[in-house]
Amino acid sequence: MKLKKAWLTAVAAATVWGAAGLGTAQAAEQYLGLPSYRVGPYAAGGTGVFGGWIDYMKLINEREGGVNGVKLVWQECETEYNNARGVECYERLKKQGDQQNVLFAPVSTGITFGVFERVPQDKIPLLSIGIGRSDTADGRVFPWVFPMIATYWSQASAIVGYLGQREGGMDKLKGKKIAVLYLDFAPGKEPFPVLDRLAQKWGFTTEKIAVAMPGNEQQAQWLQIRQMRPDYVILLTYGVSNPTALKTAARTGFPAERIVGWWWSGAEEDVVPAGDAAKGFVAGAFNPAGTDFAVIQDIQKLVYAKGQGDMQDPKRVGSTYYNRGVGHGIIYVEALRLAQEKFGKGKPVTGEQMRWALENLKLDEKRLEAIGAKGLMPALALSCADHEGSGRVRFQQWDGTKWVSVSDWIEPDRELVRSLVEESAAAYAKEKGITPRDCSKEQ
Repeated sequence: MKLKKAWLTAVAAATVWGAAGLGTAQAAEQYLGLPSYRVGPYAAGGTGVFGGWIDYMKLINEREGGVNGVKLVWQECETEYNNARGVECYERLKKQGDQQNVLFAPVSTGITFGVFERVPQDKIPLLSIGIGRSDTADGRVFPWVFPMIATYWSQASAIVGYLGQREGGMDKLKGKKIAVLYLDFAPGKEPFPVLDRLAQKWGFTTEKIAVAMPGNEQQAQWLQIRQMRPDYVILLTYGVSNPTALKTAARTGFPAERIVGWWWSGAEEDVVPAGDAAKGFVAGAFNPAGTDFAVIQDIQKLVYAKGQGDMQDPKRVGSTYYNRGVGHGIIYVEALRLAQEKFGKGKPVTGEQMRWALENLKLDEKRLEAIGAKGLMPALALSCADHEGSGRVRFQQWDGTKWVSVSDWIEPDRELVRSLVEESAAAYAKEKGITPRDCSKEQ
C-alpha cells in the first residue's frame, strides 16, 4: 500500500507540475512525456537517468532560454519499472493539451516491448538507448524505434573485444572459459546470440548461468562458477543483483578483476554496497562517470548553484546513471535543434518531425566538444537503415572509491553484429508481413 501511495503521489505531482508548466508559460513550448521510475527495486537507475535528463533540460532552459526560444517542458509518470504501468504511462503521456508527445523513452526493455507496436500507429519515436531489441537497429524494418549509441549485441561484442585486448589479442581467447551470469529476464538473455557467434569465431567456450529476479540470492550460482573455474565472468545483472554478485564472488574466492559487467552493472549504486568486494571490477559504459565534462560543470553552476537540481543528493551529479541521463537529454535536445532547422525554428516539433531528426542525427567530435560533452558519449551518425549510430563502448574499473577509465571506445565486430541485426529484422518483417523501406528513396 505504501508503494502504491508513493506511485500515485509521484504521478499526481508530475501531472500537476506538467499542467502548470504548460498552462502558465507564454512563449512557445516543447512538451515531453517522461515514463520514469523513482521507486521500486531499480529506483537507483531511474532516479539517476531521469534526474540527469531533466537537469540537462533545465540547463538548456536556463542557459539558452530553450531550443531556439522554445522552452522545454515535461511531465513525468511513475512506472516503478513495471510493464503494465509503463503502458499506462505511455497512454497518459501521449498528449498534453494540444501537443503530442514526441519521444517515449522508458529505459526499460519490458516497457519497450509493451509499447513496441503502438508507437508506429501513434507516430511517437521510441528511444531505447542501451535497451530493447537489438535488431531494431535496422531502421528499414523498425522506422519508429531507435536503439541508439549501442545495442545489447554491440555491447556483448565490445565486452569480448575488451577481453581480447586484456589477453593481448583476440586470438588469445581461444580455449578460454567464460561464465555468463545473467538475470533471468529479457535483457539478460538478449546478448546470447552475439556471444554464441563470437565463441565460435574465436574458439572460447561459455556457460550461461541464470539468476532468478531480483537476484538477492546467488550462492548456488557462484559455487557452480567456482567448480567451473572460468577465466572470466561476464555479468549481465541489474539492481540489487549486482552488489550481491560481487559480494558472493568474493566469498567464493573469485577475483573481482576477472568479472566484466555490462552497463547495467557498472554504476556507483552497484559497487558501493559491495564494499571491498567490488574493488577491481570492470564494467562497460556508453556514458562514463565523472564531473570533468564541461556540460556537467555547467549543470553544477547554472542549475544546482541555484538550488534547482533534480537530484535529492547533489553528490550523485557526475555518477554513471546521472551522466547516462545527461546523454539522453543531449540526444533529445540535439534532435530538436535539427528538426527545427528543417521544419521551422521557434515552434514545437511533431513526432514525425522528431523521427526524421533522429534518423538524420549526426554528432561528431566537434559538435560534442561544442556542447561540452566530448568524451561523455561516442560520436553518432544515424541513417534510414542504421538506428544505432555508433555501437562503441568503453570500460571503467572501480578502484574502491571511483570509476577509472581502462579503455578507449571499443568498436564492436560490426560485420558480425550487423549481419545478425539484418537476419533477425528480416525474420521479424516476414512474420509480421512488413515490407522493409527502401532507404534510397527516403534520404
